[in-house]
Amino acid sequence: MIGMTFIRKFKCLGSIIGICLLLSVASCTDEPEITEHKPPVPPTDEDAYEYIGSIPLSVSSDIIITQQATKISQLTGDYDRHLGVPVLSQSLSRYRIEGIDLGVPFQDGDTTWILFGDTWGPKGGLLDAIGYTTDQDPEQGLKLDFIADKNGVYEPIHIPGIGQAAFEVPNEGIIDGDEFYVWHTTDHSERHTMGRNVLAHAYRADAEKAQYSLLYDYSTMYFINVSVVKVNNEEWGFLPDSVGEGLVILGSGEYRQSNVYLAYQPFKKLKDKSTIRYFSGMKEGKPLWSKNEKNAQPLFRMAEPGVGELSLSYNEFIQKWILLYNHHEPRGINMRTADMPWGPWTVPQVLFRPWEDGGYCHFMHTNWEYQQCDNVSNPGREYEWGGEYGPYQFAHFAKGDSVSTTIYFTMSTWNPYETVLMKASLKKR
Repeated sequence: MIGMTFIRKFKCLGSIIGICLLLSVASCTDEPEITEHKPPVPPTDEDAYEYIGSIPLSVSSDIIITQQATKISQLTGDYDRHLGVPVLSQSLSRYRIEGIDLGVPFQDGDTTWILFGDTWGPKGGLLDAIGYTTDQDPEQGLKLDFIADKNGVYEPIHIPGIGQAAFEVPNEGIIDGDEFYVWHTTDHSERHTMGRNVLAHAYRADAEKAQYSLLYDYSTMYFINVSVVKVNNEEWGFLPDSVGEGLVILGSGEYRQSNVYLAYQPFKKLKDKSTIRYFSGMKEGKPLWSKNEKNAQPLFRMAEPGVGELSLSYNEFIQKWILLYNHHEPRGINMRTADMPWGPWTVPQVLFRPWEDGGYCHFMHTNWEYQQCDNVSNPGREYEWGGEYGPYQFAHFAKGDSVSTTIYFTMSTWNPYETVLMKASLKKR
């Protein structure tokens, strides 16, 4: 409310009193309406005090790529036709997984869970398999097991109340004791490849059977795909909370047409959507936070917004936030780094280039109409290009020292329709 209007009317009371008071300033006739404007009353809704800040500028990188991303091994399937060796996981013969993509890892003590995307196999409907491993050294490859039914066939994640067909996939997970949380896209349509992101929950006994329940709609705007890192709030100034544990959340909106956005949520209040705070820009060197997603501002400007799948980690060795995402300009797996979650983030460096770094004609299929230089395609897909996407980091597998690090991540190749394990090395200038 800007103010309150008070209207007073005075009427002559001569017939009752008999005389008008001589000291009265007003006459004894009807007076016109008088409107009195009082000073504005301060609003009580905290939303009224929210500001939209500036979008941080990108800066030059102080990180050098000393080894471009290279393939260690194929994670899924039975046989790696590129390297000419059996795949450790034997996911076709053991679990009847005929093809798969994505591969989002999250840590559970000595176990690493891996959420996969649209899965080819007897379950139908492209329902999504969940893998796990207790291997600790990615240099030797990772042998995956999968949640399976009583017949040994992969058991896909099940979240009642949402669609789980093509492009409706899990995109992040985190564990709090015996409680599992999974973010999952849904609402695929001709208009929106991925229309909504939801948060699902399960206690361990159900999670180990891939049975989840829907908590709430997480986003229909800027956090359709997310990547989440748990932090101690005391170590990061200017987060919405200064104590306890929090979640730093990076997100993208319209599939592969988006900027990158930042949010925060208290870890112990993950079940309460109202606790999410959205980065709404910078002001006087500090991040601003809003409880309205519509106020979210990009972390950096992009000439051509084109982000979909993305992955965030904090690397303890070189003390940098590392963001990976696939993009068409520049083409490949892009990397940006920052000292703080809100930046400033560096300009992109291409960590994996599909031609120069041994992708095409090696473990990513080249359309035979263009060049017949490999035999790795799925049968019947010889004239369909492969492609790189879904670079999801194993933050807990990173190695290094105070000036250098080796990072590990999954990457999908589309044709063949499998997921591979990658690594790259970085160094401070």
